[in-house]
Amino acid sequence: MKHLLKLSDLSTEEIYGILNLADQLKYERKNHIAHPYLQGKKLGMIFSKSSTRTRVSFEVGMTELGGHALFLSDRDLQLGRGEPIKDTARVLSRYLDGIMIRTFAQQDVEDLAKYGTIPIINGLTDYCHPCQVLADLMTIREYKGSLKGLKLCFVGDGNNMANSLIVGGIKTGMEVSIACPDTYRPDAQIVEWAQKNGKLTVTSDLKAAAANADVLYTDVWASMGQESEKAEREKVFRGYCIDSQLMQAAKQDAMVLHCLPAHRGEEITDEVFESHAEEIFDEAENRLHAQKAVLVKLMK
Repeated sequence: MKHLLKLSDLSTEEIYGILNLADQLKYERKNHIAHPYLQGKKLGMIFSKSSTRTRVSFEVGMTELGGHALFLSDRDLQLGRGEPIKDTARVLSRYLDGIMIRTFAQQDVEDLAKYGTIPIINGLTDYCHPCQVLADLMTIREYKGSLKGLKLCFVGDGNNMANSLIVGGIKTGMEVSIACPDTYRPDAQIVEWAQKNGKLTVTSDLKAAAANADVLYTDVWASMGQESEKAEREKVFRGYCIDSQLMQAAKQDAMVLHCLPAHRGEEITDEVFESHAEEIFDEAENRLHAQKAVLVKLMK
């Protein structure tokens, strides 16, 4: 494992290795056991998209691991003035021990890895969100004891979250269902891969997708960069909501997860959110532990 560009690059064993280390680091943090595994290491954090959880969790994570994180907005870097990403990659590789990037194009992440000489971590692109899904898998395993054989249902836009949940779910032995409008399906190549390698259903029928689900998951209808589509998306996605009625289709002890921020009253009702808030905020906390595990795996 040289980089974390997308979950499809990782084997099932590598995913479980990250989750097991994340559990260990969480235990050590809770019990005030220091773990300065990255003493003196430096992580550059490039942000083309704003962030709460990604920035804070990576910055705190590097500090707790004994290293240092540098916040690098694309407005401050020469990237914002047209410097090729391949040049930026080669320059930053001479200063830093790793780069986390949160941006729009997956190709930018791939190019950083291609031209740089240090580990690259995908903090989010329009194509996928591997760090979030590692935290999701960690949270599901905490609550359910294991992953294999569970059913995970995602409700909403077939976006970067859906793409990564499909890959992470299938690779860890889960059944995955996606409830989305026909015009907002997940990436076709990911769907094809998943149907060959596991059990995936993509449907516009919410109740069919949620039937007997162990985990219900949702995300906002309009992500960053899609603000101009907000009105249209509100029309298309109306009804694609985790509410008390949809919960009845899932298993009685079903979890609810949300990658946050949530637009209550749109993709999830306030009632459902609050009744599953502990799970959702454990999921948010686990971003810290899962990403620390990735940092250690790549930079130690």
